[in-house]
Amino acid sequence: EVVRIINEPTAASLAYGLDKSGEHKVMVFDLGGGTLDVTILEFGEGIFEVKSTSGDTQLGGTDMDAAIIDWIVEEFKKQEGIDLKKDTMATQRVREAAEKAKIELSNVLSTDINLPYITVDQAGSGPKHLSLNMTRAKLESLIAPIVQRCVHPMEQAMKDAKMKKDDIKKIILVGGPTRMPVIQKFVEDFIGADKVAKGVDPMECVATGASIQGGVLAGDVKDLLLLDVTPLTLGIETLGSVATPLITRNSTIPTKKSQMFSTAADSQTAVTIHVIQGERPMANDNTSLGMFNLVGIPPAPRGVPQIEVTFDIDANGILNVTAKDHGTGKEQKITISATTKLSKDQIDKMVKEAEKFSDEDKKKKEEVEARNTADSLVYTTEKTLADLKDKITPEQKEKIEPALKALKDAVSGKDTEKIKQESENLSKAIQEIGASIYQQPGAQAGAGAGPAPGFDGGADSASESTEEGASEHRKHKKKGKGGKEDAIDAEYKVEDEKK
Repeated sequence: EVVRIINEPTAASLAYGLDKSGEHKVMVFDLGGGTLDVTILEFGEGIFEVKSTSGDTQLGGTDMDAAIIDWIVEEFKKQEGIDLKKDTMATQRVREAAEKAKIELSNVLSTDINLPYITVDQAGSGPKHLSLNMTRAKLESLIAPIVQRCVHPMEQAMKDAKMKKDDIKKIILVGGPTRMPVIQKFVEDFIGADKVAKGVDPMECVATGASIQGGVLAGDVKDLLLLDVTPLTLGIETLGSVATPLITRNSTIPTKKSQMFSTAADSQTAVTIHVIQGERPMANDNTSLGMFNLVGIPPAPRGVPQIEVTFDIDANGILNVTAKDHGTGKEQKITISATTKLSKDQIDKMVKEAEKFSDEDKKKKEEVEARNTADSLVYTTEKTLADLKDKITPEQKEKIEPALKALKDAVSGKDTEKIKQESENLSKAIQEIGASIYQQPGAQAGAGAGPAPGFDGGADSASESTEEGASEHRKHKKKGKGGKEDAIDAEYKVEDEKK
């Protein structure tokens, strides 16, 4: 019976920290056969909190074995003129010998590699024997490039945790390769010799930590709380396939986040919530976790309905997503248990892809958001002209209509900068009209006829998702033509803009 799943670095930290007093910021350096995982945790008074995780899924002891194998094969080729890699059985024997030599050189300065009858000379001179001596210095020179690759994951983990080397009080070594003197020296040089924990067995601390967590769940261990983190960002798809995050990567779980959204079309009676996971700014480039519909929304102008979307993720990584219409009280929900089922390889691949395509994604997102803003501005302007037609002078109308047409023409094209410029021009024009309307007698009554000119109509939401104090527009849609059908429009406004 599986009661709780915890990752290896967290388990190692449990084994290390149980009998420690005071507060600690610890880095767990977990170098295994095929992967490197670097985790930073903060713990004290029985509470363990994962601050960040990073790693390399193509870095480990097998890479070191491969470097030794290449050296053995090359040396034998120099001696006998035979390439052992062409012989499958010989290659397997060399691989086993390479791993054995690597382990032995953790305790001795040199070792002999002897493989009798490794192959047969095709010229008929009989069987060949492999006999080489390998020193620890030679091993360290062969794997130096591999060891150097450990730097980036360690730096990335500290960056994600917003910490510096001086903030790390201890570093725990986990995994067989960390028994190698060259790895221990590398870690000591990087983080400080006095910070490396010596009392934890790299091969046993994970199992020990898992046992401790089992004791917590069984009630045998008291006053210990384990807080893990989300491996990837969780959010929803918004208008134009933009990914709107609700719970960001490396957020401590359990956690709960809510955000207010609204409709993107007049008389819209249903919305589709598409839950996604990943670091890319465009929803289509992320992993789809599921979707559901919220129906029965009373017909109203776009932006008026208030729909609260809540993400609630528990300690086991199970995500509950709820969408509630505040007008009717109707709600729908979905439970997703696969948020932590991605392998370490998949998670790291998604993070690296986000970094690789960051410039391209940023450009694409800017284009979509520019179009979203322009579309909202066109809607607001047309509604303002209709609602306040008695208060707008012919001169003002002649000034705003060309700007409105210019923006519509720009949206039909592909020039993002043109869309931004025309949006700014129209925004200025309609704000001038709004200012003049408020100066007219009876402006108070007129203002109540519709949204204030220059601002989008919509949910006067209490969302906390303001970005640098700026008004931000995000819209959620079901994938459809033009992004108009089955969409919800998230609108965030700062208080100063509402006054």
